[in-house]
Amino acid sequence: MTEIISFPNLNLSFEINKTAFSIGGFEVRWYGVLIGLGMLAAIIYALFAVRKTKLSQDDLLNMTIIGLPCAIIGARAYYVIFNWNAYKEDLSQIFAIRNGGLAIYGGIIAAALVVIICCKIKKINVGIPFDLLAVGLPMAQAIGRWGNFVNGEAYGRETNLPWAMSIGEYVNMVHPTFLYESLWNVIGVIIVLIYKRFKKFDGEQFCVYMIWYGIGRFWIEGLRTDSLYLGAFRISQLVASLSVAAGIAIILWKRFYKKSEAE
Repeated sequence: MTEIISFPNLNLSFEINKTAFSIGGFEVRWYGVLIGLGMLAAIIYALFAVRKTKLSQDDLLNMTIIGLPCAIIGARAYYVIFNWNAYKEDLSQIFAIRNGGLAIYGGIIAAALVVIICCKIKKINVGIPFDLLAVGLPMAQAIGRWGNFVNGEAYGRETNLPWAMSIGEYVNMVHPTFLYESLWNVIGVIIVLIYKRFKKFDGEQFCVYMIWYGIGRFWIEGLRTDSLYLGAFRISQLVASLSVAAGIAIILWKRFYKKSEAE
């Protein structure tokens, strides 16, 4: 299954085969491979970074083993719930995730809940694994977004910008929003890593990630043509706004209100 994806103003054209390889007749799509590579990169980073924290590698691995499948389920459930009309006539399509349809916010929420529950059970400072997620999540997203490129999806509205892309014969030149988000997350990884020097409490890096990603997602979502809606509002923009507000509020509360209480 191939697709022609081009950047006409740059004279670039790519013939993309959505299938990476086959095993016994079962096709493994690049979409899943790229998402898997993103997750693997995040796990490798976390396993190295955790050595400099009070969290053990065993506890981290336990959270990962439970969290990864829950994140995938959460990402799919979020997408299906808010796009129910596309699935209600054929429920079997709910499980066809190789064709796309994973909402990142659903994955983040599910993963976050797993981390919180595990930390409560093991009496671990929840801020420590969340700061690891603050780097791992945008790292995984930066790689995983290229799965949307291979699938020819998650693009924006029409544009004549020099880097505009076209998909097949049926999509005019549009914003490559998958690329915008990938690059935004690369910058996010750098910002969160640099911010580590200035953090005052465990979990603050995750707050910075919430703010940075929320701002970018709000802007990028406004360009997309495949948004999930709640009434007249784009759901991702609503969640992005809440993420930014929550990140700012937690930092202010922990840095100033809690500090004044201690004094």
